[in-house]
Amino acid sequence: MPLSIWIDIAVQAPAHSQVGGLLTYRSPGPVQPGQLVRVPFGQREVLGVVWAIRDSAPDGMPASQVRDVLGVLEGLPPLDASWRQLVQFSAQYYQRALGEVALSALPPQLRDLTSEQLARRLKKQNTARTVQTTSGPALSPEQSAVLDQMAHGPGPFLLFGSTGSGKTEVYLQAVERMLAADPQAQALLMVPEINLTPQLEERVQARFGTEAVVSMHSGMTPAQRLKAWLAAHAGHARIVLGTRMAIFASMPHLQLIVVDEEHDPSYKQQEGARYSARDLAVYRGRLQNAPVLLASATPSLESWHLSRPATEDEPGGRYQRLLMPSRIGTGLLPKVRRVDMNKQPRRTVLSAPLVAAIQERVERGEQCMLLLNRRGYAPVLHCADCGWKSECKHCSAFRVFHKIDRTLRCHHCGLTERVPRACPECGNADIAPIGRGTEQLEEHLGELLAHVLRPDGTPVRIARIDADSTRLKGALETQLAQVHSGEVDVLVGTQMIAKGHDFRRITLVAAVNPDTALFSSDFRAPERLFALLMQAAGRAGRDAAQSATSEMWVQTFHPTHALFEALKKHDYPAFAASELAERTAADLPPISHQALLRADARTQEAAQALLNAARETLEAQLSADPDTADLVLQVSVYPAVPMSMQRVADVERAQMLLESPNRMALQKMLWHLHSVLHQVRSLPEHKGVIRWLVDVDPQAI
Repeated sequence: MPLSIWIDIAVQAPAHSQVGGLLTYRSPGPVQPGQLVRVPFGQREVLGVVWAIRDSAPDGMPASQVRDVLGVLEGLPPLDASWRQLVQFSAQYYQRALGEVALSALPPQLRDLTSEQLARRLKKQNTARTVQTTSGPALSPEQSAVLDQMAHGPGPFLLFGSTGSGKTEVYLQAVERMLAADPQAQALLMVPEINLTPQLEERVQARFGTEAVVSMHSGMTPAQRLKAWLAAHAGHARIVLGTRMAIFASMPHLQLIVVDEEHDPSYKQQEGARYSARDLAVYRGRLQNAPVLLASATPSLESWHLSRPATEDEPGGRYQRLLMPSRIGTGLLPKVRRVDMNKQPRRTVLSAPLVAAIQERVERGEQCMLLLNRRGYAPVLHCADCGWKSECKHCSAFRVFHKIDRTLRCHHCGLTERVPRACPECGNADIAPIGRGTEQLEEHLGELLAHVLRPDGTPVRIARIDADSTRLKGALETQLAQVHSGEVDVLVGTQMIAKGHDFRRITLVAAVNPDTALFSSDFRAPERLFALLMQAAGRAGRDAAQSATSEMWVQTFHPTHALFEALKKHDYPAFAASELAERTAADLPPISHQALLRADARTQEAAQALLNAARETLEAQLSADPDTADLVLQVSVYPAVPMSMQRVADVERAQMLLESPNRMALQKMLWHLHSVLHQVRSLPEHKGVIRWLVDVDPQAI
């Protein structure tokens, strides 16, 4: 055996540092791919993952320049081949450095532990794998049919089930069957947001016992994350429940992946490696031969399109569609009522019929929920004399007026100042709020319902849940508990309250001002709005005894819009068909594939100049080579434009769109673009550029 072994190691370095790939080191003793090691990197000592064992030193590199591995993290089983393949694919597809993806997928505390500290952690581990299954409720015929289809097909499956149809019970039964069949099997249950985790966590732990279940999300402390990761990596944790980061959890015996609310944009990472956890779930399922269940009452149009049934003219999609259209028990979906705001007095916030309906519900002891996707008191303060508005000096956005603490707050860079006593421009003392946020809606409701009494004779109780009211640790859990226990009569909030919560007493849900998304420049805005309204409607009438009288109110200036027509019938397939027809006509995703190249710079001109120079250089280079000339025809690269939010924290941002009907052609183009960017970025005329990044399959343009 040779005295030293050459190994390729992944270390954390960002994509544009040009240390993107693997680095070669020497190891004095034998190591295996997937082992964690400490290596010198520049002046620092860092954690790395052994990726491959080499036969010899790299070509053209003197052996004396290759540095030695400093130590191996003993006691940890190596990260297996399927995990390494998942990371490698993610890095290639999302155009990031392999080491960056690999190391950010590991718990941060692992980077700082010595072998002795790790050994102590491993000693403390609970190695019991016992699952104490308690039996769940009897299944409906629809639930049983879905589980049978899952047992006889390879997947991936798209479970299209209406709100309240019992999708969670299907996940739990699927997990139960898998655990019963194999004493080592592991399941991954993914949810879009942390706020939904505690609710599902309670259900999963009540069903399978606390020993076998771990959670993974960014709200955990570093020590908690490490403990959960070690349990999953060793196979002790049989069920991992987590947000998008959990897709990279090391689970050697993974046999089932469930992605709940698969349509939710939170599954797409918005910084660093901009991966889609939902799409990686499908790839990982294929790698580890584990069935994948994507589930939603309003599936993403991508998943809906991929699960289309075959017709005489064209083959079906790659996913198998499973249907659960009925609510559990005799529950009915709420009746949708539209209020034409054109017929209401000007500046009406809540129409008289809606206020009367809320009053009636409160007096009967029922709960109501009002949805307004804008936090704060008012989106902007304004001086009628000189036209001053509360703009942020660092961003191309207005600072939002928060009345509770009398501040103007930028929701993009965080700049917060006291509200001025008078207009800073002309001294006019009469500066007024324009528009409405959740704070103002809460205050307004308090005035409108001041005379209303609950069945026990006490005054109405109104609560607000948004990013401001839930900033403190534990605040969200406390507020949700108050809604569940009936201490709240009317709940006001942003989209946080529309997703996943099982509020049993809510019988009326109202969308106060949903029109802005109907005419947005983002082609995905109608899809998001429809999903939000369907999800919000699903919070009403979840108790079968009250479902017949439950209602969803929509206040709109466009009551005959096709989106509201489909919502009235709870007809997602009709909405999806019309949206897909529009997308097909315009060649937009899911019919085509997109990537965004973004540049951040000191000036807008510098940001756009880099992108346009990269575009021209790329097209010239590709056209000159017969092997790549056809790529220029297959991929459209549009000129650079400012981002819709052009300036954030004094940084100017521009973007350039790449689009192709062929995913492989787009990936090849991005691969060539990578080297062109390094080449162009080094030119003196682009020194004003701070950074650039690539977003593959962007969720917002």
